[in-house]
Amino acid sequence: MKQLLIKWRRPVLFTAAGALAGLAYYWLVGCATGSCAITANPVNTMVYTGLIGWLLSGVFGKECDSCNT
Repeated sequence: MKQLLIKWRRPVLFTAAGALAGLAYYWLVGCATGSCAITANPVNTMVYTGLIGWLLSGVFGKECDSCNT
């Protein structure tokens, strides 16, 4: 269980930071007309930037349990 928490700590932190950055972007910049697909709604902005944070965390890294040859 501890190994699982250590493995997923970085992606979770990056995702949360991305979502918070998206919320800040929504409140500071946002979309004045409401026609913007991503920034018109705070939930859309947080999901989108959270996904970007998850991808930036390196979740698709080189870790492979069976590759140690």
